[in-house]
Amino acid sequence: MICRTICPAKINSFLAVDPPDHSGYHPIRSIFRAISLADELSIQDSPSGKDEIICNWGDLPANNTLTKTLRFLRELLPIAPLRIELTKNIPNEAGLGGGSSDAAGLLRALGTVAPHFVTEQYQREVAFAVGADVTFFLTGGAAKAEGYGQFIEPLPDPEIWHLLLVKPEAGISTPQAYKKLDSTERPHREFPTDLKELYNDFERVAPCICGEIAERLQVHGAKGALLSGSGSAVFGVFETEALAQQAEKHIKSEELGETYLARTLTREESLATTLSS
Repeated sequence: MICRTICPAKINSFLAVDPPDHSGYHPIRSIFRAISLADELSIQDSPSGKDEIICNWGDLPANNTLTKTLRFLRELLPIAPLRIELTKNIPNEAGLGGGSSDAAGLLRALGTVAPHFVTEQYQREVAFAVGADVTFFLTGGAAKAEGYGQFIEPLPDPEIWHLLLVKPEAGISTPQAYKKLDSTERPHREFPTDLKELYNDFERVAPCICGEIAERLQVHGAKGALLSGSGSAVFGVFETEALAQQAEKHIKSEELGETYLARTLTREESLATTLSS
């Protein structure tokens, strides 16, 4: 039996970061939106009798979110050795949640194969242990996130946003981004009343190229543009897919970074998982 699932990237249309609390972690308030740029995951029993992870990205570290997820699962469950094929399409160090989405995809796949063992509650417990954003990817669609990202409030599927994402050559380490943010003063921001509002505290400390990309996206027709997560990817929101495609031609000619056309996903689309013999 082979289980296949998509592992969508996310954008943060709103992200406010509080100072670290007694635990040393930063409470956040964020609005996540799953998007069509996605990794792809396939799992099946391993014919070799040991875990195998096959990935098209040669820089996948030996210790990654997939191995971490399996380690936590096996603390309580007898998960058989797996052959995991991961096709990476989401860029690294971009603020798009690729590693977190891969972990959630593995949890969802195992929950589909063995729902009586890998229950939804256990998936959520493991998700939070693996990483802050993983819990959102078990919910998908659009959602509010609070705490360290583990408190998720699903939102109704909003209107589709057509997106152009630009990832500059420079990546951003999430721990370093938080460290820089802690050295700056910033106002406390609550969730906006208008969920279309774009805001991200990390824009205060992002590389200058990220601000330049946001400006150029708007020059080329975006209704708004914003850094996603801790960066370095920037997304522009367009009225239509055609306008996003037109802007992509300009951005490519200006050599501002790698470009990705995408759109926001419904909850059902973002959790798509299939079984086949």
